[in-house]
Amino acid sequence: PSVTSSEEQTEGQRSTLECSTPYVCPGGDIVLHWKGYDPRVSEVSGRVWLDTSRVGHQLNLTSSFSWKDHSKKLLCEVSVGSKRASTEVVLRVRHTPKDTQVSLSPSSGNIGVGDTVTLSCQVGSSHPPVSGYRWYKDGVAVGTEPVLALRGVRREDHGRYHCEAQNALGTGVSPPVTLRVFSAEISASPAAEVLEGTATTLSCDVPGREGHPEELSYTWYKNSAWLKEGPAHTLLFPAVTAADAGYYSCQVTNSQGSDTAQAISLSVTYPPRIPTLTLFQETQGGRLVIVRCTVDSHPPATLAIDRDGTVLATSGAQVALGQRLGVTSSRNSLRLEMRDAGPRDSGNYGCTASNVHGNASATKVLEIRTARLLIHPSAEVTEGTAVTLTCVGTADMAEEPLYTWYRNSRRLQESSFPTLEFPSVRGDDAGTFQCRVRSRNGSDTSEDVPLRVFYPPRQPVLSSFLQSQGGSLGIIQCSVESDPESNLTLWRGDNVIACTQGCPQGATSPRVQVTRSYNSLKVEIRDVVVEDEGIYVCRAGNSQGSASASVDFKA
Repeated sequence: PSVTSSEEQTEGQRSTLECSTPYVCPGGDIVLHWKGYDPRVSEVSGRVWLDTSRVGHQLNLTSSFSWKDHSKKLLCEVSVGSKRASTEVVLRVRHTPKDTQVSLSPSSGNIGVGDTVTLSCQVGSSHPPVSGYRWYKDGVAVGTEPVLALRGVRREDHGRYHCEAQNALGTGVSPPVTLRVFSAEISASPAAEVLEGTATTLSCDVPGREGHPEELSYTWYKNSAWLKEGPAHTLLFPAVTAADAGYYSCQVTNSQGSDTAQAISLSVTYPPRIPTLTLFQETQGGRLVIVRCTVDSHPPATLAIDRDGTVLATSGAQVALGQRLGVTSSRNSLRLEMRDAGPRDSGNYGCTASNVHGNASATKVLEIRTARLLIHPSAEVTEGTAVTLTCVGTADMAEEPLYTWYRNSRRLQESSFPTLEFPSVRGDDAGTFQCRVRSRNGSDTSEDVPLRVFYPPRQPVLSSFLQSQGGSLGIIQCSVESDPESNLTLWRGDNVIACTQGCPQGATSPRVQVTRSYNSLKVEIRDVVVEDEGIYVCRAGNSQGSASASVDFKA
């Protein structure tokens, strides 16, 4: 048979294929038929010519072909009994791109920032061939190549992608594919810098968290230390405090792996706390005074030091300074130095700290003492040394001031001489000294100055007694006066019974209990026996010398 048809069919349009043969046998068994078509959308009609003008048999196949029929083979077959002859027709169905899909590579595992991702636009069938491509991300055009390559993926690349394939008949659109970029990032609400007491939330997110196909786990860290772990992606501070400030990071984990967000700094601002005001007066007569003020605040505070309401120094705008004054400032710290300090510098000193959130202040009273006490040759001397204490007053005092001397706050003497002399100082002379200078213009008292006298041990005081209630208990106690502290050792014959320091190992009997204190040694002997009787000697020694005493202990 011969087949007549259009070279190409168009999808959705009805086309007719004609199959004919010049053989006709009325009443015979010649059969002409089509094979391979879909009878649900096709119609077959025939016609026979048998006259003087024409002899033939024609069978028409009318159908609406789809893109799936493209390249399909149809057969028109003529048969006479068991003999057959056929003609093959290959359908060429014109259609828009069909079965358009997006292929994502890599197709498994987490895609992180910096990775390379390719999206391929694949078409199942197109006739004529695809002439162009278009890529869209979240509805916005992003490319025109068959393959969309993303090198160095960013968080912003997360989204829904689809492609369109075009030919002369139209466009094929793929279903959307979600590119998930697994990248953790922390955000702070309302801001990363907040005022103390503000309700604050830190959120750890990966793009598309709410639509993520599996549950995520979050691990929170503060200043690199573990804080908490669980399914919550937020860290809540109902009323943030200064202690909550720091660097926060989080790690997000799913079944494919994890990603750690870059740390975010949470800064908490607050008004100044109560300042710390320190007054330092040089011990040698108070000629130098240092006033130092420090405070805790964020942002840093402006500090001001005043005396009786008059500002002397600030950490901000400079005030006029006298030649005696020196100012040093740093973050939340202000230092004022006053040289040649005198009574005029006494008064009520205050420090005020202020920032945009508030202010705070502190006060202290400074009393400048111009009288000073000097010890010659030193404040620490050996017994027997000649020692002179000199009381130095101020230059504007009267020519004949009166000097009163005190030791350990008790009055010693009063005279017009500014010195107190010890031609050969003894241990009993040690103590804390103070002098007071009086004149018609007023009076002034020096600071307390200690005098220490080193001397050898005096004769030790050694006592013993026997207590018989509840068993026999002997007590021997030795005490001594010395400076520096003495080492006490209790002997019986050539044997060391006890000592305050440096005793030989095993020197103490199990029946002996020793109590040690400053320049004192107490020995308790339990279950006293006759062998415990005898002469006990207590020897005391320090860097200045030694002394001893003995007692006859009887059971």
